[in-house]
Amino acid sequence: MSYQRTTRGISVSVEPRFLDERSDPSEAQFMWSYTIVITNDGPETVQLLSRHWKITDGQGHLEEIKGPGVVGEQPVLKPGDSFSYTSGCPLSTPSGIMVGTYLMKASSGLRFEIDVPAFSLDSPYAQKTLN
Repeated sequence: MSYQRTTRGISVSVEPRFLDERSDPSEAQFMWSYTIVITNDGPETVQLLSRHWKITDGQGHLEEIKGPGVVGEQPVLKPGDSFSYTSGCPLSTPSGIMVGTYLMKASSGLRFEIDVPAFSLDSPYAQKTLN
């Protein structure tokens, strides 16, 4: 499943994937990868300066992660450019959710945040509930 959000002409799409081969449910270790594509559909060149993640596990425990760039880079995106990367997220529960923001800087000097859509981290080990 893919998740997508556009803020100020910049779209962010996320595709999470459960990594069964890197998980060990008997040890409460569950691992996901997620691939993010950031596309600048706006009129101005922008640079990604930093990230802020909120990761909530299946028991409601919240972890926040802040830092410069993504995967060691602070990409510059001209109008029409895209940047993609893959990273990972470990949890001690078989499901969770991630949401975040990127701090961007436009060529005009304006700084602004763009939204990363909330996305589900669901493993085959998660209990299914029907409402």
